[in-house]
Amino acid sequence: MNKIIVIVGPTAVGKTALSIKLAKKYDGEIISGDSMQVYRGLDIGTAKITDVEKEGVPHYLIDTKDMTDNFTVAEWVAAAKEHIADITSRGKMPIIVGGTGFYIAALLGDMPLGGDDTDADDEIRAKWQAFADDFGGMAVWDELNEVDPVAAKDIPAGNVRRIIRALEVYELTGKPFSEQKPSKGERQYDALVIGLNTSRELLYDRINLRVDQMLDDGLMAEAKRLYDAGGAQLQSGQGIGYKELFPFFGEYDTEERAIELIKRNSRRFAKRQLTWFNNQMPDIHWFDLVRQPTEIDAIDELVETFNK
Repeated sequence: MNKIIVIVGPTAVGKTALSIKLAKKYDGEIISGDSMQVYRGLDIGTAKITDVEKEGVPHYLIDTKDMTDNFTVAEWVAAAKEHIADITSRGKMPIIVGGTGFYIAALLGDMPLGGDDTDADDEIRAKWQAFADDFGGMAVWDELNEVDPVAAKDIPAGNVRRIIRALEVYELTGKPFSEQKPSKGERQYDALVIGLNTSRELLYDRINLRVDQMLDDGLMAEAKRLYDAGGAQLQSGQGIGYKELFPFFGEYDTEERAIELIKRNSRRFAKRQLTWFNNQMPDIHWFDLVRQPTEIDAIDELVETFNK
C-alpha cells in the first residue's frame, strides 16, 4: 500500500507553508486538494500558491480547468490517484494538501462517492433551493429529469427535498443519482493525516486579514471577470469570495456589504470545515503552528516515524 501524507484544516492556518517544508525535507510533490484551485484565472480568491511560494516543488491539480467548466469529486479522485501512482513510481512522497474534506475522504476511501451516503454540499443545496423557491417544484423536477430521468420518474415533483438531493449528488459526483451505490471501503493508501488549527479568535482574525489582503491584491477585478463569464450560473461562481460580490456588480448591493459577507461566510466555512474533519476523519493528528510554531518538531518526528 502506497504511503501518502495528507495536510488538512480550515483556511488561513498555514497548510501551504507546511506542505512546502515537508516536501523539501522529505522529497515530496504536492497534489492540491482544493475544489476551487483547479480553475485557471481564479488565483486570488482561492489563495492559490504562487510560483515563488512553490520554491521549485512540483504541484498538481492546480489550473486544470477553465472557470466556465464543471468539476466533480469523481474527476478529482481519478486524477489524484494517477498523480499519486506517478509520484510514488519515481520514489517520491505524495503530499495532498487542502481544505475540501470530501475530496480527501473520497480519495482515502473514507467516504462513498454516490447514493444517499454522498456527503452534503451546503452551497449546491442552497443554489437548488433558491431555484425551487423562485420557479417552483416542477421546474426543479424538470432540471432533474434532464440529467437523470430514471431518478425523476421515482421522485414526485412535490418532494423538493429529495429532488434537490438527487441534483446535489449529481453535481458532486458527475454521475446520475439513480446509478450510484455507496462505495465506502477500506483505506486506499497508508496515509498520515496532519491537521492544522488554532484558536477560534485567532482563526477568525486571520481570515479577516486574508480577505483584506485579497482585496488589496485585486480580488474585485478577478471576481468581475468571473461575473462577466457567467457568475452565479457557473460552478466556480459558487465559491466564497466571488459569489458575494456578484450582487454588487449587478448594483443590487453595496461594496461594504459584499466584503462583510465574504468575511462572514469565510468564517462560517472554516467552522464547517473543522466540524466535518472532526466528525468524518477521527485519525487526524492535530497541531497549532500559529500559537505553537515549535510543534513543527513534533510533526517532523511523526513524519520520520511514518517514513520508516
